[in-house]
Amino acid sequence: MRASQEGRGEKQKTSEIHISGAEGLYTLSEMQRMLRGYIERALHHPKGKPDTITLTLEKVRQEPLTISTLPLSTVISDSLSEARKISGNMLRALGISKKALRSAFAVLQKGNMRGAALISAEKGMRLEHDRRRGVRVSRLGIAKPALRILSSRLARLGINIDTVKEALILASKVASSSRVIAELCISDDPHYTTGYVASSRFGYMRIPGMKQKGRKIGGRVFFVQEGSDIDPIIQYLERTPVMVDHIGPCKGIQQAEEILDSHNL
Repeated sequence: MRASQEGRGEKQKTSEIHISGAEGLYTLSEMQRMLRGYIERALHHPKGKPDTITLTLEKVRQEPLTISTLPLSTVISDSLSEARKISGNMLRALGISKKALRSAFAVLQKGNMRGAALISAEKGMRLEHDRRRGVRVSRLGIAKPALRILSSRLARLGINIDTVKEALILASKVASSSRVIAELCISDDPHYTTGYVASSRFGYMRIPGMKQKGRKIGGRVFFVQEGSDIDPIIQYLERTPVMVDHIGPCKGIQQAEEILDSHNL
């Protein structure tokens, strides 16, 4: 599902403002219920009423790959600057250059992204073919038994909401790509200020206070290994079906230093 508004760009040209999006792998028996849910979600999003709601249904013929969710934790920060510092330190520990970090935060500050940006880990170059569209992670879902386990574990932490579950599933697929080093995300929901850094090494790290409340900036950045052929990466993220069938640890609140130390960095 994709919902958008018409806006005005430079010289009064009509531009599209992204409002909401959702994605999943479902059986035929689940289809009507999920479509109703997607429409309700699009119509009642904090970013406003959409002018267009696009629903796309596609039969997936390829057997999905199965993965586990990344280990989940929350790192508490006292301010916007501290949240940005924590995310930067984690990404630097993963080998992301300062130049690449500057490029990433510039992308997220601009906002209104339809998909994710691909940025090279050392030179900080934008690599996606279409910067307006970005890379749209698609064909991902979670098995019902795994969803029940995930919901139970998140409920104990007080964060059993669709925003967390869907972001964790998406981040887990992204991290399963061998050429993606890390993901940096700030929600574009003006009322949701928690961002995250995700990687196969550190897991899915929620960081509250990554932006000021009320701002619509945000988006996703995927840092890829320098010199990577991006076409196979995009093919995997957009076209390869992936299903979560196992849930990793949900650890609750941790200190950033604790996570770094646990990986002998």
